[in-house]
This record gives sequence, C-alpha cells and structure tokens, in this order.
Amino acid sequence: MLGLGIIGWIIIGGLAGWIASKIMKTDAQQGIVLNIVVGVIGGLLGGLVLALFGVDVESAGWFFSFFTCLAGAVILLYLVKLFMGRKVH
Repeated sequence: MLGLGIIGWIIIGGLAGWIASKIMKTDAQQGIVLNIVVGVIGGLLGGLVLALFGVDVESAGWFFSFFTCLAGAVILLYLVKLFMGRKVH
C-alpha cells in the first residue's frame, strides 16, 4: 500500500508540476523529472501553508491534494523566478 501511495504522489506531483510550469511559462526549461520534483515540493509547500491555517490536508482526498500540489508548485516557481531574476531562459 505504501508503494502505491508513493507512485500516486509522483503522478500527482508530476502532473501538478507540469501544469504549474505551463502557468508560470517555465515548461521549456524543465523536463519531466524537474516537473515531478517541483510538483512534489510544491505539495509539501502547499500542505505546510494550509496546515498553518488549520486545514486538514491529509484526509481531504486526491482532488484536494492535486490542487494543493498545483498551488504550491506555482508559488515555488514564482519564488524561483523572483530570486533568479528574468535572465534565466
């Protein structure tokens, strides 16, 4: 069961990272592995932010998890663009 959970997080993270890279216009710079990494880290970031506001992110379901990953990935990519500047192509 744990393996299926990890595979699910990789799939959700990859999809969320890819969509976030499309939203933030960084898809040309990223490959599939970086999309997965951004999505999974975005999920952790989004989950942390929601937990700070008292939202129960663990039992909310797959759709909520996807949107949490997507929002966190967009925030992560925004912060990367902010700190790296516009010189990165």
